[in-house]
Amino acid sequence: MPAKDIYHDLVRNALEREGWTITHDPLLLQVGGVEMSIDLGAEILIAAEKEGQKIAVEVKSFVRLSAMNEFHGALGQYLNYRKALAEQEPERLLFLAVPADIYDTFFTLRFIAETIQSYQLKLVVYNTDREVIRQWLK
Repeated sequence: MPAKDIYHDLVRNALEREGWTITHDPLLLQVGGVEMSIDLGAEILIAAEKEGQKIAVEVKSFVRLSAMNEFHGALGQYLNYRKALAEQEPERLLFLAVPADIYDTFFTLRFIAETIQSYQLKLVVYNTDREVIRQWLK
């Protein structure tokens, strides 16, 4: 069983409060001979459905000393997961969930914002204090 990110349950509960039904926890993928549980240490993928929409959410906490190192890892995972989902579940949109304080201080830096735009990352910004989804960025 993959290890859960420290904010995994918070994000899962926030999605459920918004009306999402959690369908997989974690979402397991097997593509091109590679098996992914989308859990590389301290994160996990949650799959959810709402009104016919399907999403997958990669939860990140960004609690380590280097936000840039965490971003490198998150970006690499996101791109791999997006490719795997495109092959296995093309109707499911992938989102990267990040804490609001990290989004406000790090994800708005010019280089990071341009990287997000360049790679077309979809984000879910969650508030750790109020335990809610603050915004969806597509």
